[in-house]
Amino acid sequence: MSDSVTTKKAPEATEQAGPGLPSIITLGCRLNTYESEVMRGHAETAGLADAVIINTCAVTGEAVRQAMQTIRRVRRERPDAKIIVTGCAAQIEPERFADLDAVDHVIGNAEKMRAETFLALAVGESERVAVNDIMSVTETASHMIDGFGSRARAYVQIQNGCDHRCTFCIIPFGRGPSRSVAAGEIVTEIRRLVENGYSEIVLTGVDITSYGKDLPGQPSLGKLVRQVLKLVPELSRLRLSSIDQVEVDRDLLIALTEEERLMPHLHLSMQSGDDMILKRMKRRHLREDAIRFCDEARRQRPDVVFGADLIAGFPTETEDMFGRTIDIVSACGLTYLHVFPFSPRHGTPAAKMPQVERGVVKARAQRLREVGELALTRFLDSQVGQECAILFERGHFGRTAQFAETRADISGEPGQVVRARLTGHDGRRLIAEVLR
Repeated sequence: MSDSVTTKKAPEATEQAGPGLPSIITLGCRLNTYESEVMRGHAETAGLADAVIINTCAVTGEAVRQAMQTIRRVRRERPDAKIIVTGCAAQIEPERFADLDAVDHVIGNAEKMRAETFLALAVGESERVAVNDIMSVTETASHMIDGFGSRARAYVQIQNGCDHRCTFCIIPFGRGPSRSVAAGEIVTEIRRLVENGYSEIVLTGVDITSYGKDLPGQPSLGKLVRQVLKLVPELSRLRLSSIDQVEVDRDLLIALTEEERLMPHLHLSMQSGDDMILKRMKRRHLREDAIRFCDEARRQRPDVVFGADLIAGFPTETEDMFGRTIDIVSACGLTYLHVFPFSPRHGTPAAKMPQVERGVVKARAQRLREVGELALTRFLDSQVGQECAILFERGHFGRTAQFAETRADISGEPGQVVRARLTGHDGRRLIAEVLR
């Protein structure tokens, strides 16, 4: 799966626009959130008005269906607007979106990051479908952005694409090969965002633990993290999006140990707790690898918490195999679960494997979510009575270093970091008393 910082049942759309400015609807991952901000800058500079840009996701069949529904809704609500569809679903299936009368333009994942694309759209010189071969893209350009809609946190792209071929995943065909942004450009962008008032930066990409393999000297993600923290000392918090635990390098564990500004929250691309299912997924780790990594990270940083992507009902999964995925939650001490009920994605090997009955898939996903709710409750219980730092996101709400959502007794400015005492929880959020 592509990167994920928070747990959610399905991609959710967010729309932001000012008077006379293009609207952007973002579906899916945090990388899409970052890229939407790049597109916003390009579209506004080009003078593209009365347009709705829909940045789609293709991680599941449901994500594509949601994109189609969003397009139809926007056309009903904005009959005269120019509708531009982009993102992974548009990259993978451009003809599917081009066949919709509601769509004016379809642009690819590489094209959406180029200023000239939006200049052409603004003056009516763009082709209706502009989607090129993403596999031919060899570089990920750095894009300087000033900020996001909220000042709570900013996302910085460090990598794009994926060289792995998990049998359930279509994303490599939407994003292309893995390619990294040079460390110096990343540091420059982070410094710029911090100067603009951001306290927390999230490093994002499709497969960020593959960072640097295509760069001179092959720097690792851990080396990048240590460089960012050293060269931007005024940065309060650095957070990572989803990581592949089998690719974590020693420098990242050292940074987790030595640097409090690296947040103790790691979201793992785990997918299953059963070795046979992991092999059929073509994952590069086994069950014991995941457990060993969590144990090692916890030794290095005792306050670290783990989230994980987990798929329920993968083809050929038996009840015993699913039981090992249930068990991995406690074996690894997971706190936040992002549960995917398996749905066959056309064009992937897993779609051709013997499928688990849909009712069983949904039931297993629900059982796994319930296990996740219990794990979250245990974690929230363990936090009550402690003091911590909270980053305000909106009003009374913010998050701790471990990414636990928190409701404070006073309201704060987005991006403001305060000390607080945790006095309880409501089953989903911690309740905090800000220390004055």
